[in-house]
Amino acid sequence: MTSTLDPVETRPAPTFEHPVTAGSRELDELLAYIDAEVVDRDDAHRHPFEEFEVIRQSRLGALRLPADQGGGGATLVELFRTVIAFGEVDPNVAHSLRNHLNFVESTLRRADGPDGRWLEEVRAGKLFGLASTELSRKHAGRRNQDFETAVTETPDGLRLNGTKFYSTGNLYANYLVVAAQGPEDEPIRVVVPADREGVVLERDWDGIGQQFTGSGTTRFENVAVDREDFLGTGTYYGDLPYSATFPQLYLTAVIAGILRRVTRDAADLVRTKQRTFYHAAADSPVEDPILQQTVGVLASQAFAAEALVVAAAEALSEAYAAHGTDEEQELSLRAAVRAAKAKVVVDEIALRAAGDLFDVGGGTAARRSSHLDRHWRNIRTLAAHNPRTYKAKAIGAHELTGEPLPTGAFF
Repeated sequence: MTSTLDPVETRPAPTFEHPVTAGSRELDELLAYIDAEVVDRDDAHRHPFEEFEVIRQSRLGALRLPADQGGGGATLVELFRTVIAFGEVDPNVAHSLRNHLNFVESTLRRADGPDGRWLEEVRAGKLFGLASTELSRKHAGRRNQDFETAVTETPDGLRLNGTKFYSTGNLYANYLVVAAQGPEDEPIRVVVPADREGVVLERDWDGIGQQFTGSGTTRFENVAVDREDFLGTGTYYGDLPYSATFPQLYLTAVIAGILRRVTRDAADLVRTKQRTFYHAAADSPVEDPILQQTVGVLASQAFAAEALVVAAAEALSEAYAAHGTDEEQELSLRAAVRAAKAKVVVDEIALRAAGDLFDVGGGTAARRSSHLDRHWRNIRTLAAHNPRTYKAKAIGAHELTGEPLPTGAFF
C-alpha cells in the first residue's frame, strides 16, 4: 500500500478489554477521545490515523456481531444511534466507517456460507473498505454494469488492475472489497488486503467537506489475488429488495449527528460571549430571548432529525427480520420510503441550521479559527450523495400512484 502517513503525536488513549457495546462507558470514552482533538485535526489538516488505531483496538467494527460471537451485540437501532453519536464528535470518522459497517451487515446475513469467514477478521478489530465506483461509468448506481477494473489470468496467476474513486474510508481500512470483472468476464467482488503490493491509496479527495475520509482514488496495479478471496454472488450491499437503504440512511444519521454538534456549539458560543449588541434584548447573551429562541430551534431540529433516523432504522430492522419471507418486499419498501423521507427533511433543515449557527456568534463565529464553517461544508458534502430532489420525486410518485421506489444502488 502506498500512502504517506501523517506524523502523529502520542497521547493517552482509552484501553479496551472487550468489544465496545452501544451506550457503554467504554463507548463514551472512545467518543470523548475522538472528540478531544477534532478542531485541532481540522486546523492542522490531519487525517485521523491515530484515532482509527484506537477504533481497531476497541473493536467498534464488531458492534453488530452477536455478543456470544465476540461482538457488541447491538440492535440495528442502537447501531444508528451510535452513528449519530460519532457524527456529532467527528463526521469524518463516522462516514469513514460506513462501508465497513455495511459490509458487516450484509455478511451477517450469509454468515453460514464461505463469506462468513471474514467475520473473524471483524471480530479481531479489522476494518473493511470499498472500491467500487469508477469515474468512467456512465450510469451512476446501476447494478450489474461492467467494470473497467478487472481480474485477469496471467502466467503468474490472477492479477487485479483498475482505478476506483470515492473510496471513503479506504485510507484506514485493513481490507478492501473490490468490484471488478472476473476472469470469465463476470461481475465479481474480491477482498484484497489494503497493504498488498500494488494497492495505491491516494489522498486526492478535494471535497469542500468531509476532507479527511480518504474519499479519493484507489488504484490496483497488477495486484495478486486468489479465487478463495472472491466473495459470493450478489452486491456489496447484500441480496435485498432495497439493498442500499442502510448506506443511505447511514449518511442521514451522520448529518443528524452534525446537527447535535451545531446545537452544542451554538450553546457554547452564547455561554462564552463576553459582549452583545447595544440593541440586543438583554445585557447578558444567555438571557437574550432572541438567542435563546435560536438555540431552542436548533435543539429542536437536532431532535427531529434523530427521531426521523430512528424511525427509519426501526423499519429497516423489521425488514431485515423478514428476510426470505413473503413480507420482505413490502417491509423493505416501507423502510426505503422512510429513509428517503428522512433524507429529504434532514438535508434541508441541517443546511439551514448550519447557517443559523452564525446568528448566535456574530463575528466571532465567522473567524476561521472557530472552524464552525466545517459543519455546513460537511453537511453539504454528505447531502450531495444522491440529491434530495430525486428522492422527493420518487416519494411523490409513490404517494400519488403507488409506484415503488427505484431498486438501484442509490435507493
